[in-house]
Amino acid sequence: MRTLPVTPQQTSSACKIAGPWPSYASFRKLPERERWVLYGSAKAYRQALEDQGFVMAESYDAFIKRVTDEMEL
Repeated sequence: MRTLPVTPQQTSSACKIAGPWPSYASFRKLPERERWVLYGSAKAYRQALEDQGFVMAESYDAFIKRVTDEMEL
């Protein structure tokens, strides 16, 4: 996914999303293929929010680690 650069002006006026975020732990018992589909959906949802100008308090790397840990991927 392509991420556009954010200028300091955009960051200071952007709405910062702190959470709480949904837990993906309940999906860990699903078959692996379905967990990968849900993982892709979680990333797409975050990207859609960022495309609308939202800034996430959770870094992208922390988000990926949390989701993959919760889904046991």
